[in-house]
Amino acid sequence: MSLAVEEGEFFGLLGPNGAGKTTLINVIAGLARADAGSARIMGADVAKDYRRARRMLGVVPQELVFDPFFTVRETLRLQAGYFGIRRNDDWIDEVMQHLDLAAKADVNMRALSGGMKRRVLVAQALVHKPPVIMLDEPTAGVDVELRQGLWQFVRRLNRDGHTIVLTTHYLEEAETHCNRIAMLNAGRVAALDSTRNLLESFSGLELRLRLDRDALPQPFPGRVVSGERGLFVLRLAHYGELEDGLARLRQAGARIIEMELQPPDLEDVFLRLTGK
Repeated sequence: MSLAVEEGEFFGLLGPNGAGKTTLINVIAGLARADAGSARIMGADVAKDYRRARRMLGVVPQELVFDPFFTVRETLRLQAGYFGIRRNDDWIDEVMQHLDLAAKADVNMRALSGGMKRRVLVAQALVHKPPVIMLDEPTAGVDVELRQGLWQFVRRLNRDGHTIVLTTHYLEEAETHCNRIAMLNAGRVAALDSTRNLLESFSGLELRLRLDRDALPQPFPGRVVSGERGLFVLRLAHYGELEDGLARLRQAGARIIEMELQPPDLEDVFLRLTGK
């Protein structure tokens, strides 16, 4: 695969299990060595200039990894120390405040719930203020309140100039936050474009209609996905086809009992590209 994430971008990395998302992150983070090719962070090669590359990067891993012998504050101080940073308690306090960890600052890591441990992982990735932040499924298994607070904080970091790379199985999160998306399948880039272009190029509108009759007037725009007992599911290419369809229903005197329109979403794009 070959791709470039621009500075200050909010970039999504999507794909089914086993597509290579975490492997790619491990290569970028220096946890795995690529057999061929190269990866660079802000111009620093992750193998040849690894010290500078790792200083530029903060990673939130999928797995809950923690040291059971320290409190939350001690954990964050140690993490900052790995990057040669001392006496940055003001920033540590700010990060804990935004991630709702302030009340747990002096609690041992072993005593935290799974959701709280995940918050600490996010805080650890941020203590050295890296310009690039990689989030590997950061909201997996966390509650709604944390999810909302986390995204507010991440969006603020992005507005302040941080580059965000996100992998997630919650496609609505990628659709909401990411400007551009790469979809991986079997270790290759299946699609790489802006979120808007992906939605417009690969998806369409899904129209659900319940009528007072068992047949649609013909000809009818779009493609009928299913239809029985007056309930029809159609795939429309654009909103113009919806207008044409409603006009045909009026001409035929058909009465709409129920109607639901689903706009294009990333799930449809994802399923079409990966075949899963």
